[in-house]
Amino acid sequence: MTRIELVFIATPAIGNLVPVVEFANLLTKQDPRFSATVLIITVPHRPLITTYSNSISSSSTNFRFLHLPTVDPPAPDQYQSNVGFFSLLVEKQKHHVKHALIDLTKTESPSDSDSVQLGALFVDMFTTAAIDVAAELNLPSYLFFASPATFLGFTLHLSQIETELTESKTESTESKTESFPFPCFKNSLPRSVFPKLLSNENNGSSWISHHARRYRETKGIIVNTIEELEPHALESLHMDSQLPRVYPIGPVLDLDGSARWDPNPVQYKRIMEWLDMQAKSSVVFLCFGSMGSLSAGQVAQIAIGLEQAGFRFLWALREPPKAQLEDPKDYTNYSNILPDGFLERTAEIGLVCGWVPQAKVLAHKAIGGFVSHCGWNSILESLWYEVPIATWPIYAEQHLNAFEMVKELGLAVEIRLDYRDGGDLVKGEEVERCVRYLMNGCDEIRSKVKEMSEKCKGSLMKNGSSYVNLVSLIEELTS
Repeated sequence: MTRIELVFIATPAIGNLVPVVEFANLLTKQDPRFSATVLIITVPHRPLITTYSNSISSSSTNFRFLHLPTVDPPAPDQYQSNVGFFSLLVEKQKHHVKHALIDLTKTESPSDSDSVQLGALFVDMFTTAAIDVAAELNLPSYLFFASPATFLGFTLHLSQIETELTESKTESTESKTESFPFPCFKNSLPRSVFPKLLSNENNGSSWISHHARRYRETKGIIVNTIEELEPHALESLHMDSQLPRVYPIGPVLDLDGSARWDPNPVQYKRIMEWLDMQAKSSVVFLCFGSMGSLSAGQVAQIAIGLEQAGFRFLWALREPPKAQLEDPKDYTNYSNILPDGFLERTAEIGLVCGWVPQAKVLAHKAIGGFVSHCGWNSILESLWYEVPIATWPIYAEQHLNAFEMVKELGLAVEIRLDYRDGGDLVKGEEVERCVRYLMNGCDEIRSKVKEMSEKCKGSLMKNGSSYVNLVSLIEELTS
């Protein structure tokens, strides 16, 4: 039997790496001919990546991580954003990627009767520099896009309005109310929900457009979504004659989440034991993602709103990073950031904690609503477990995701679509009002979320839309 080695390279951030790994595992489980190697780019101040990869490596047989040698990071004067940093870092890794691929072709077969061949190289949205290596080795390359189809369409169309964006004054009232048509959205997009990285001063739109142009060089684009969730966006992509075939094969989810590799198992045990004592659908869960943190002033307003709302709550509260490329960390003392007496007054109804195993929490019967940063992984997890979201986007494409969930799909409650930390605070009374509506008043949204959850699960079953698309991809990879 010929064993087909599939190689993946992901942006070195936990939110980018996890869906790539889950997709690689999905392919190896679907077809026994596949084995997978995920190339890991090491970045200082990102210990979660090492913790995660070490845990997953020990539990998989036809899957492995290969850590690329470290390189000198890009000089600070070469980039103005995280996207720029990661893009330049991957460029500097190209020769190591090439040697890794060549070495994989020299790997001895597990038995004399087996042969090994490289099947494809999968890049993600910010590792497109590796497409050059695949082309040089005559290896097909594919894009695995872990964000929604709307954001894929947004990136592809961005270059067509770059001149208008450059001429627009970001901070003016007029520019914030501007709206732009994008084929992937039914509604025009307000400038206020564009990702912050597109601001003029950090050259973000140039980087995004650069990667989007490279997407067209791949042999296919795999999107972590389902046809039933994003029909309009996917149809707009199918209408683009210059785009390679798009395969919506989601939802690709790690339903164990960080419970498998949790950096704080004692805290995980404490959280789950507390949830076990709560009534069904009685707890509102607040979590802002692996890179999510808020200012001290905003934290205080959330505390005021939660206390006034009176609902039981689980709040994942993390300290802002000290430097641009660092991750947030857990607070060592919550009383230093929360209002005086808050922890004592809410001891009977609430639990404040740090890093949480989000998927396991959302799966718990006690969770009735989710105040979320609207990362795509989080949205898919909440839909899977039928938990309605209240939108509080912070970074990356989350503002676009929130806009889609509220305005395009009617699947979420709006707290804010255009929140920028350091800008206008969401006041305590607004937090209170939205939490009350999320937990007690959004029956129509809750019903739609339940219906979409059933469609998500059905798409992965035999003859479901995502199952059929995955089979088509496998047929192409094995041909």
